[in-house]
Amino acid sequence: MTQFDLPLDQLRTYRSESVEPGDFDAFWAETLGEARAHPLDARFEAVPTGLATVETYDVTFGGFDGHPVRGWLVLPAGTTEPLPVVVEFLGYGGGRGLPHTHLLWASAGFAHFVMDTRGQGSGWATGDTPDPVGSAPSFPGFMTRGVEDPYTYYYRRLFTDAVRAVEAARSHPLVDASRTAVTGGSQGGGITLAVAGLVPDLVAVAPDVPFLCDFPRATTVTDRMPYREIGSYLKTHRGRVRQVAETLAHFDGVHFAARATAPALFSTALEDLTCPPSTVFAAFNAYAGEEKAIEVYDFNDHEGGGVFQQAAQLRWLPGRLRG
Repeated sequence: MTQFDLPLDQLRTYRSESVEPGDFDAFWAETLGEARAHPLDARFEAVPTGLATVETYDVTFGGFDGHPVRGWLVLPAGTTEPLPVVVEFLGYGGGRGLPHTHLLWASAGFAHFVMDTRGQGSGWATGDTPDPVGSAPSFPGFMTRGVEDPYTYYYRRLFTDAVRAVEAARSHPLVDASRTAVTGGSQGGGITLAVAGLVPDLVAVAPDVPFLCDFPRATTVTDRMPYREIGSYLKTHRGRVRQVAETLAHFDGVHFAARATAPALFSTALEDLTCPPSTVFAAFNAYAGEEKAIEVYDFNDHEGGGVFQQAAQLRWLPGRLRG
């Protein structure tokens, strides 16, 4: 594979052609208001894991429409005082998996809240949260479920779950709610940007090779899944291009980034066909926070920096959480 997108100097100034809906803020205020009309009802049940260095809790909380959403809360063993918290969102097709796979941030001395992804968790990691909402005909996957209207679109439910996940994490007595960071890779990075634009008092945001950004370019510059799901849907449902574009604009990471102000560390890979670098830079260049940086991995595909990006986050994030 070779670098296929814009040259790096053009990426650093690239701006998306995604048109922000006039009702963007009202739509999300209404959506979150409806969700908050239901009890958060966050429950934390200690679970045995066989691990000596962490304590793990099986979490259930009320997400979109009060639907129960699962997660893990992982704390350093012996925690007695509230800790800063890292809330993590997961990549496409995966679920929360098993608790012993989530050790990084507790090992660094933080509380770590991992949100399960409704309806997913049958790809690379198991999930435990069903999506009880139906859909009109869609292409297999999640990108076109309910895409005929922003109110029925799958990601309206998922992004709402994510905001409620932050609220659930902050409700635990051993979490310092004033020091909350959000992170995630790929789909998790796109969810991270959505939360960054919807939750105003975060202290750090770390989207890693984020998905769900700059839909107009993403759906035309790459033929790789999951973006291809949208093209496959439109190939069959001719004449719905404008309708689908209007829905997707309500969920574009570019527009959330324009509302986010917390310090941010992005990453991108210049051979990434899943989340093309121009789409990541579209969100990065739109990001409203004054303190922002992006790690660029020249010869990597969607794996991005991998453990090297984790190392970069471990150097960067503690100063924001403990500062």
